[in-house]
Amino acid sequence: MPKSGETNQAEGDKRFNEIAPQAIRYAADQNAKVINISLGSAVGSPRLAAAVKYALGKGSLVFAAVGNSGDSGNGVEYPAATPGVVGVAAVGKDLHGTAWSEYGPQVDMAAPGVEMVHACGGKTGLCKSEGTSDATALASASAALIWSKHPEWTNNQVLRVLVNTLGGPTDGAKRNDSIGFGLVRPRVALKTPGDPGPANVYPLPDPPQSGESAAPATPSPAGAPAKADAPQAEKADKSNTSLFVFLGLGALGLVIVLIGVWTLRKRRQQALTDQVQPAGWGPGAGWPEQQNRDRTGSH
Repeated sequence: MPKSGETNQAEGDKRFNEIAPQAIRYAADQNAKVINISLGSAVGSPRLAAAVKYALGKGSLVFAAVGNSGDSGNGVEYPAATPGVVGVAAVGKDLHGTAWSEYGPQVDMAAPGVEMVHACGGKTGLCKSEGTSDATALASASAALIWSKHPEWTNNQVLRVLVNTLGGPTDGAKRNDSIGFGLVRPRVALKTPGDPGPANVYPLPDPPQSGESAAPATPSPAGAPAKADAPQAEKADKSNTSLFVFLGLGALGLVIVLIGVWTLRKRRQQALTDQVQPAGWGPGAGWPEQQNRDRTGSH
């Protein structure tokens, strides 16, 4: 007999792979240009992969948090590891990958994810948290900001400019498993975007597929350096700091809108408010892990 925790985990993964594809398709059908998924599951599915492919075909971009278990198993999470999804890792104030941010071939880029200020129910209404969920919101917002300046560009062109303007590893490598191709630099992307390239060519090496691959993305070997020792991304101009604050506020609004739309739709279909969410999935990692990572306190 499986243990109750294993049963809840399996049920959570099953529900995730039922609900997440519906949400992705719904967002794409509502002409959402940027779909931010700050949650993940240890199990992917052909249905999830097909939904991602559908969204990209509708002209959307899909960003997902790679997870916060880099220092405790580094288990691959979906949809960050799903082909066609932009997997986002987190860096600290020193622009190094954090110890807990997951690493591997599923990481495409990184963004700040430590001491992120957000609205909450505390005395001042402001709290701090950390996690790849926060980093993903900033990466998504960076893409949205580029798109707002160049509305005629396709999703492939926006992503290409975002990737081409990343602050890459300082050791000269094209990418590494900690920060992917580098750290998002929205100021650079807006000021000097360069050539957006072909409209119909996906710019990352993992084009969307009709189904999840038989084998999941392989994480780095156990002997890989800790995330805190990852090569530092090229330091962005100091003016990026205020821009990241602006992006964070914009990303929060975007996420709230998308969650609100999805919630209203689901409520029309069936009443789910009295059901308890099983363990196994949550913002940027398995739910329990994310609660530990998002050490929230009012300030």
